[in-house]
Amino acid sequence: MGSRKKQMADAIKEGKKQVAFAKLNNCPTSPRKMRLVADLVRGEKVEKALYILKFSSKEASKRLETLLVSAVANWQAKNEDASIEEAGLFVKEIRVDGGSMLKRLRPAPQGRAHRIRKRSNHVTIVVGANNNTQS
Repeated sequence: MGSRKKQMADAIKEGKKQVAFAKLNNCPTSPRKMRLVADLVRGEKVEKALYILKFSSKEASKRLETLLVSAVANWQAKNEDASIEEAGLFVKEIRVDGGSMLKRLRPAPQGRAHRIRKRSNHVTIVVGANNNTQS
């Protein structure tokens, strides 16, 4: 491997060390309801995001809270020597995608049936370190 290629590979590897992600697949909540909560914490610092999720009354916030804790733990596993407080972790990206749909039938008048779509979603949280913060 050439020296420039090695330097680029090392730079990419160092950049990947600053971010960690966690995924939640097939969560039985509609994506629209989950996006309402995800928009509250997008771009926030991790401590503030955890407080927001902890005191939110929505059911989806409990799931996002555990997912955010998992993403922070993944970042901690990658950077064992660094501390979370000094790193200035923030929610770099949060993405809510539609998952599979369970289709059910509900009886309707005059022998008909209405289709009920029970939606699910996939959530991806990316946590990044912001080392340039001043307290």
